[in-house]
Amino acid sequence: MWLIVCLVLSIIFIIVSTAKYKLHPFLALLLAAFFYGLLTGIPLKDLVAAVNDGFGNTLKAIGIVIIAGTIIGAFLEKTGGAQSLAAGALRVTGKKNVPLAMALVGYIVSMPVFCDSGFVILSPLNKALTRKAGISIAAGAIALSLGLYATHTMVPPTPGPVTAAGILNADLGMVIVVGLLVSLVAALASWIFAVKVAARVKINAEPVPEYEEKPEKKEDTASRPGFAKSMVPIVFPLVLIVLSSVCGIIYKSTPADALPSWLPLVNFLGQPTVALLLGVVTALFLPKKLELRMLAGDGWVGDAVLAAAAIIVITGAGGSFGKVLQTSGIAKVIGEGMKDSNLGILLPFLIAAAIKTAQGSSTVAMVTTAGLMLPLMGSLGLDTDMAKALTVVAIGAGAMVVSHANDSYFWVVTQFSGMNLKQGLKLQTLGTLVEGTVAGVTVWLLSLFTI
Repeated sequence: MWLIVCLVLSIIFIIVSTAKYKLHPFLALLLAAFFYGLLTGIPLKDLVAAVNDGFGNTLKAIGIVIIAGTIIGAFLEKTGGAQSLAAGALRVTGKKNVPLAMALVGYIVSMPVFCDSGFVILSPLNKALTRKAGISIAAGAIALSLGLYATHTMVPPTPGPVTAAGILNADLGMVIVVGLLVSLVAALASWIFAVKVAARVKINAEPVPEYEEKPEKKEDTASRPGFAKSMVPIVFPLVLIVLSSVCGIIYKSTPADALPSWLPLVNFLGQPTVALLLGVVTALFLPKKLELRMLAGDGWVGDAVLAAAAIIVITGAGGSFGKVLQTSGIAKVIGEGMKDSNLGILLPFLIAAAIKTAQGSSTVAMVTTAGLMLPLMGSLGLDTDMAKALTVVAIGAGAMVVSHANDSYFWVVTQFSGMNLKQGLKLQTLGTLVEGTVAGVTVWLLSLFTI
């Protein structure tokens, strides 16, 4: 109970210090991490190691990805490529359907691509579309964020559901089928949330003009890259990452000496860091004439790096806070406390939700919950193939609930979208609660007819 009390106090501190006293989130998160670690009795040496490891591991995973994505976004914006993307997409979706388009794009992209990377890559497109349509950036950002989250937690080949399926010995193909169905329902719920709630929130930093259908002057469009050319820096990295993931699935059981010689190159190019850097290379072809000053410290690249710096340090501090929570053992305490409840298929959902909310990482929540559920599957009547698949998806649904200050993805979404903490809690945190709850209820309804 003391761990839970300390967690609540830490979250209250982060909210009050940033919202009321305007403390920078970087400082608030680091202070909260040390505050929580000292109160819960983590040895001082281990506490410092957890803070450093959490910061470093988070940035190791997405630091370069954030910088590269920001550079791509800067080139799209400066060259007018973002406007070309927006105009082309709006011709297809219509100006009123931008959130639906972003939700579906996120739903597809996050199957092979981590939601953090997917959001960074697609954020420039969302900004261009929402500004072109004259709606709040928040609507598209939340639709994209939750669309990415739906498949990230419930559909292999992302690591969380794959690992949970392996622990519970669930049929991966069945998990994919059930996960696709449940995540689609969740993504549609997130779209409704984005339209009904997020669209009403105006982000302070955004200029959102009233949309007027005005013909663009030829001189305005002649100098900027076309739709297809502007898509390349976004689509090319995604294709490389997807190709690597697909090859990983195809050749998963192939002996090492029988693997094709080109596979290491595909895996290398499909690493998010490499793929995004290659995306930066393609972005260099967007200007009609590339000039060295664009790549200088005071040029487009320099501006992008400075813009990325604030996002990086906040995201890293969020990783530190989450790692300290994990080190305290709060996930095990919550899981052990709930495993004796007689809740059937809802039990894995609730355990995963409690662990996710407490320590921030969806993957940790899924892996921990699967380990706790393994010895209980028989006694709960969840030992059939369909029941195992539903359990894995229920764990994934719970691992969405909720994304808040201890989750690095929360800071990626809010910082790239220009949201303050209050807006992030209202939209990203509440949105993941709605999305995860809808997914959990959907799994429960399916279980009534299949197990």
